[in-house]
Amino acid sequence: MKIKNNSKLVFIGDSITDFERARPCGEGIAHFGSMGKSYAGIVDGLIKAAYPDAHIRVINMGTSGNTTRDLLARWQTDVLDLKPDWLSILIGINDVWRHFDTPLMTEQHIGLEEYRQNLVDMIEQTLPILKGGLILITPYFMEPYKADPMRVMMDEYGQVVKELAKQYGAVLVDLQAAFDRYFVHNHPMSVNWDYIHPDVTGHVIIAREILKQLDYQW
Repeated sequence: MKIKNNSKLVFIGDSITDFERARPCGEGIAHFGSMGKSYAGIVDGLIKAAYPDAHIRVINMGTSGNTTRDLLARWQTDVLDLKPDWLSILIGINDVWRHFDTPLMTEQHIGLEEYRQNLVDMIEQTLPILKGGLILITPYFMEPYKADPMRVMMDEYGQVVKELAKQYGAVLVDLQAAFDRYFVHNHPMSVNWDYIHPDVTGHVIIAREILKQLDYQW
């Protein structure tokens, strides 16, 4: 696996990462639900089960409702101060969603160029301290109809993530593609309730896609 022994892996993002994780940091005793109910805890459990001698520390720093602006505002305390060896960023869903669920509250809208610049600021602040690597995960919309307006915009924001992953040599996790493959066989509502927040199956899809890109041995 790409993550070496005794590494610290931090997941940061919005509600998809958060899912009831402990505060101030999502880590600790499992039966207290410290990691939350998201893909972060699934990744943590699978790494510990398959690599019991690796001693990889996983921390969940997702916060529900966050956009890239919110992540930048807490970047020092919630990322840099934790001194991760590996960092995973999944953000952008709310950057897009606010254009559709609060269309008149334009001060909350984050355009494509601001989204790109916010990600660049995060990446460039963090790369110098990472001893392992960076994982960039595309935002997604669980709508297989690609002409849907929100799906169109989400794909545009996802393309930014792909470009930045290539530019900065990050591990790319294309979640939209992973969900699209699943939706060939199953309706989106079978794994979510609002085309955004996944159930357990959806989180397993996310975790599996991350671990696949990290060369995890099942």
